[in-house]
Amino acid sequence: MQNIDHTRRLLAEEGITPRTALIICRPYQQRRAQAIAAHEWPDVDILCTGSPDDLDTYLAHIGEPDRVASMLVGDTQRLDLQGRSGEIAPQQIPADVHAACQRLIKAGYTSRLITPRPDSQR
Repeated sequence: MQNIDHTRRLLAEEGITPRTALIICRPYQQRRAQAIAAHEWPDVDILCTGSPDDLDTYLAHIGEPDRVASMLVGDTQRLDLQGRSGEIAPQQIPADVHAACQRLIKAGYTSRLITPRPDSQR
């Protein structure tokens, strides 16, 4: 969210009102980045993209599967919490994705989890 807020503020200071924006991010962050940008910039047409790699290719490239698993867990948690708190549009997390995330948390992939704010439980 901070990157989008800073970019929006910088463009406004320069008198630039974008009609479109391109966000390039990690593959697993695309959905949340799109949702945040759409919420923060409702009048801007947002395109979000990243590497088209499948998970196996991405893991081979990063070389740290535990780190990637923790990042996936953290990003999924943020997508859910931000959708429930109103920071972004509510997000439907499929039951199998939620169950997989919970299994990863129980297995110890928790380094990227955040403490939910009291108002995020709506």
